[in-house]
Amino acid sequence: MSAKHPTTQSENVRVWLLEDHDAFRRNVVRLLGHTPDIEAEQAFSSAEAMLEHLKTEGTAPPQVLLLDLGLPGVSGLEVIREWTQSVPECRIIVLTVFEDENKISQALTSGACGYLLKTAQPDEIIDAIRQAADGGTPMSPRVARSLIDILAKLTQPATNVDLSPRERELLKHLVDGLTNKEIAVEMDVSPHTVDSYARTVFSKLKVRSRAAAVARALKDRLV
Repeated sequence: MSAKHPTTQSENVRVWLLEDHDAFRRNVVRLLGHTPDIEAEQAFSSAEAMLEHLKTEGTAPPQVLLLDLGLPGVSGLEVIREWTQSVPECRIIVLTVFEDENKISQALTSGACGYLLKTAQPDEIIDAIRQAADGGTPMSPRVARSLIDILAKLTQPATNVDLSPRERELLKHLVDGLTNKEIAVEMDVSPHTVDSYARTVFSKLKVRSRAAAVARALKDRLV
């Protein structure tokens, strides 16, 4: 299933939704369709359908992908791992019923930038999309409370981490919760440069997401 709405402004956040529950998918599409600065470009009931659509000539990936973890066929976790490699510019927010530590840690260490429970209120979902598009890490409160402990326990220790002064500055801003745009202002660089610094920092810390980088920084006292 897919849903399209006309773009009204170029700065609209382009969103795809991957959700196999028909009623919930329709409700989210309806919510996004009534939000002026967000465009619900596509909605899919399976990862296979979404991945096939992405191969269509001229199809640009979304800025933000909302996805469930419990999907038939290719799982949400598999999508996160694949998109982190093939569509790194897309920000992935998990929207699911699962709140156990294993699912949270797997999703975030695989590259998801945010994790919401399906009990989230409509305004929380909208705010999460905006935060993600702006480089933030949106979390449901119950997830956020345990996130650092989860990632600190499951993340491999980093040895001989050699961060440049600018990379260490970036890491501190991540720990402080600044968005990419805010970091760009603080460091007097472009958002593109912030992304470049972040990828280098993630590589040096052996992590794949902002949340995991923050956990590593706090655990190993890197800032």
